[in-house]
Amino acid sequence: MISPLHIQTVREVVRTGSFADAARNLGYTASAVSQQVAALERACGLLLFERRARSVRPTSAAFLLVSKGNDVLSALDTLERELRTVASGEHGALQLGSFPTASARILPGMLAELSRVRPGIEITLSEGEPDELLPELLDGDLDLQLVYRYDLIPRTWPARIVETPVMDEDLVLCVPVDHPLAGGRTVRLRELRSETWIASRPESAGAQALLRLCGTAGFTPNIAFRSNDYAVVCGLVGCGLGIALVPALGCVPRPGLRTLRLSRRTPRRHVTVLRRVTNTNPLVKDAMRGLTEAARSVQAEICGGAGPGGQRE
Repeated sequence: MISPLHIQTVREVVRTGSFADAARNLGYTASAVSQQVAALERACGLLLFERRARSVRPTSAAFLLVSKGNDVLSALDTLERELRTVASGEHGALQLGSFPTASARILPGMLAELSRVRPGIEITLSEGEPDELLPELLDGDLDLQLVYRYDLIPRTWPARIVETPVMDEDLVLCVPVDHPLAGGRTVRLRELRSETWIASRPESAGAQALLRLCGTAGFTPNIAFRSNDYAVVCGLVGCGLGIALVPALGCVPRPGLRTLRLSRRTPRRHVTVLRRVTNTNPLVKDAMRGLTEAARSVQAEICGGAGPGGQRE
């Protein structure tokens, strides 16, 4: 096996014409240089130098090794410089996974800032529900994955995954503007037992959370329409077709829609980010910091009364 060290040694011996001079320039002993050359000759099966009493004479094989070896050393030097830029975060790639409402509200600001401070990096985004993208995270195809969980739906992750909180969001009640309860600010859940509901798909965590929450109030919600697109859900509510319990990130303000809070107990959805314990991508740290800052800004907007928006769950 030819190593860069062997190429450098042979090149210096060819240049100086002496094992001793090459050793002096490289900081080795003459014996060490001789042993390196001998080991390389055995590996190649070729004679690289004709030994003389006070000097050595390179063979054509030695000249070939030096000629081609210079290209190899130059390529390795370029590779080393590029790896340093990746390690510093100046270049490299970051693969993100997210669910749609986080993609719509949290990610844009974070991605814009990250692209500004790291203009040389490549960022890719995959979108889907937490369980859809988790295999990609575990396989190393994603560096970070934004996920969610509801208060009433316990959730655990594989041991080699680290979970970091990003933000907590209230679930808000969306009702038509002409609904009898629309004039208030809060409503008790038990007052909604006779309502027609609009929810996400039955297997979704949002739909399961609604069932369990209504169960604590002693009733099963009458669900007439289902969609995992919160713009659709809010549109149906705005047209007077029912009411819906929607995460704040997914509440789409529109004419004909009024939002209320559930009194006594405010259920929440928790947004977190997952990463592998073994992930060493230097861009992960910047991305995590950017997610925290973007989420803080969105949280302030929601709490300040600016109408939150979003898309699908």
